[in-house]
Amino acid sequence: MTGPTTPAPSSWPASGSASETRSSARLILAEAPVLAHNYHPLPVVVARAEGTWVQDVEGRRYLDMLAGYSALNFGHRHPALIEAAHRQLDRLTLTSRAFHNDQLVGFAERLAALTGLDMVLPMNTGAEAVESAVKVARKWAYEVKGVAPDRATIIVADGNFHGRTTTIVSFSTDETARAGFGPFTPGFRVVPYNDLAALEAAVDETTAAVLIEPIQGEAGVLIPDEGYLAGVRELTRRTGCLFIADEIQSGLGRTGRTLAVDHESVVPDILLLGKALGGGIVPVSAVVARREVLSVLRPGEHGSTFGGNPLSAAVGSAVVDLLATGEFQRRAAELGDVMDRVLAALTGAGVTSYRVRGLWAGVDIDPALGTGRQISERLLAEGVLVKDTHGSTIRLAPPLTITEEELRSALGALKKVLG
Repeated sequence: MTGPTTPAPSSWPASGSASETRSSARLILAEAPVLAHNYHPLPVVVARAEGTWVQDVEGRRYLDMLAGYSALNFGHRHPALIEAAHRQLDRLTLTSRAFHNDQLVGFAERLAALTGLDMVLPMNTGAEAVESAVKVARKWAYEVKGVAPDRATIIVADGNFHGRTTTIVSFSTDETARAGFGPFTPGFRVVPYNDLAALEAAVDETTAAVLIEPIQGEAGVLIPDEGYLAGVRELTRRTGCLFIADEIQSGLGRTGRTLAVDHESVVPDILLLGKALGGGIVPVSAVVARREVLSVLRPGEHGSTFGGNPLSAAVGSAVVDLLATGEFQRRAAELGDVMDRVLAALTGAGVTSYRVRGLWAGVDIDPALGTGRQISERLLAEGVLVKDTHGSTIRLAPPLTITEEELRSALGALKKVLG
């Protein structure tokens, strides 16, 4: 392994620490009998991390170009986020929502102000946020819109990825996610992504909401045509249903704006956030919505023991404070232009096509050169971590703290493995 040319943090020792007695190979083999086989990770065992770099148990260093599927937008162990977590750990970590805590209201105020919406429903994981939004949209449909009981429908897009719960996989079009998990939850209609005419044809008096990802991440960073999101907003407003934007991957600076919908100056009725909201430290998600929408929930109808816990709220507040400066949005936009230019130069030289929005790219590799998994493994050998998605597509989503030198180094490694 040659590795990127940019130096990793000099404060790290030459080898790992806690797991030194077990090699990467031994640790990987040890997983098989005790861990469910629901993932197929790349063969690297990470022991520590800082900023854009991770280190395995043998001391090899890698540039992280995945950032935990955007959960690590601010890099590994960002000092401001670590400090917020440490400070709160010394005071209070959990009360449950049976009691108030002194961190939650500040978090909700900050997040509502950042997004331009009114109220916050704190949860833990992205899938929980999606499930919560489904419940809220249905209840809104019955109590506000007047849909007949148990008749509410939600329209989703083909190629969607909103999570892996039984309700969510019920409206997935990925057979790997669905097969063997039926019977499926009814009440969903699937239309082609980026097709306003098909969406309009699917809306009727039972439609509670339209749930879409402004950019489809798992599908390969698919970016809709200019005007699509504004069209969805106009259609849902005109037909009297809710627009739910799932920004769990695309939100919080990733695309060069605070939210992907900001590229079209769109404000949805319900916004779903997660991943980066916890700073890579704790799982934090949120349903953020207009007051008249979230007000349909009453005590006892929905909840979470850990949702809104003071540790999560303290870290989430620190995340919002980082975004409030605009620095990370600017960095994503500027470095996204660099990534765009480099990938353009690789098109026809191993790259068949690509899509970039901010520091987020889906890169389609010539299948003759290998699958996405094979390309990811070759980049691993060069000291760069990426992850494949469907076919020969890889995703690039580095921490927003990456330097231009580090970014160019990682893209240079991609050029090398395609050569």
